[in-house]
Amino acid sequence: MENLVNTFSGCKVLVTGHTGFKGSWLCEWLTLLGADVTGFSSGVPTNPSAFEQLCLANRVTNLRGDLRDSAAVERAVNSASPDFVFHLAAQAVVRSGYKRPMETLETNILGTVHLLQALRALEKPCAVIVVTSDKCYENMERDIGYREGDPLGGRDPYSASKACAEILTAAWRSSFFQGHPVRIASARAGNVIGGGDWATDRLLPDAVRALAVGLPVPIRNPHSVRPWQHVLDSLGGYLLLASKLSAGTPGLDVPFNFGPTPDSHRSVRDLIEIFLKYWPGSWTDASDPDAPNEAGKLCLNIDRAKGILGWTPRWDFETALQKCADWYRASLVAPDSMQELTRDQIRAYTA
Repeated sequence: MENLVNTFSGCKVLVTGHTGFKGSWLCEWLTLLGADVTGFSSGVPTNPSAFEQLCLANRVTNLRGDLRDSAAVERAVNSASPDFVFHLAAQAVVRSGYKRPMETLETNILGTVHLLQALRALEKPCAVIVVTSDKCYENMERDIGYREGDPLGGRDPYSASKACAEILTAAWRSSFFQGHPVRIASARAGNVIGGGDWATDRLLPDAVRALAVGLPVPIRNPHSVRPWQHVLDSLGGYLLLASKLSAGTPGLDVPFNFGPTPDSHRSVRDLIEIFLKYWPGSWTDASDPDAPNEAGKLCLNIDRAKGILGWTPRWDFETALQKCADWYRASLVAPDSMQELTRDQIRAYTA
């Protein structure tokens, strides 16, 4: 925490997608570090939302605009004049990609290019983290974790959009940012969980909505395996990478996986049964053979982040789920306490 304070205190940080789940946690952490945060998004994406529960509108500069509007993105970069950029804004749900494929592709691909283009005009040192997804890899349904050099791909619109975002980030970096004061790396996290995720068609938010009214939790794919990790583990990786990137550490202008340890590559059924230890209830198999395809098995290899950055996940599978249950249950019984509870979890994570 002390090292991060030394890096970010007093610095200007632009966070795209700051009103989303991960963006809200990142803004809370950055304000705790003393950063001057500017956020850019098209609005608050869910109701309820972590952004509103944390009262972040009063503590960060809010810029409204659409990633698909290049002029709006350029204005945001010029207004923020950032020392750091965390690009989180995206259509971030696989099933929503099937429902709105064009919006997904335009936001995740063209929006990333608009940001990279706007950064070309920045005439000051700036560390940029482009956040994509573990689903950017060509999924071979294998037990071995994907490494950063493995083939990219995607069998659904969302996954394909994240693979394209990675390819284009690498192309712009090679074409336009050699010798430039702006340095760019990309980050591929696992399946991120944490309090404050209220998106539809996401496992824990759907579980919380069911449990809050005493219903069984519907599980679509109980046997699917994912690299589950608490949101603070992924964000801790992003912050560390940005810190080292800004310090001029060579060899960091590349992709990094930020996933859990192998014992957290667990099934959906495992996750929900452990969650129910901390929020008692039941679940029901809601599998649909006609549902859109989703990966059955997905694992990440994190050797690069561990070896080069010295990063490693801190909260194991069960601890992460306990923290999630604590946050969600508090949000229902003590909604005014969420900023302090969130900061307590950040402090516990960094202790």
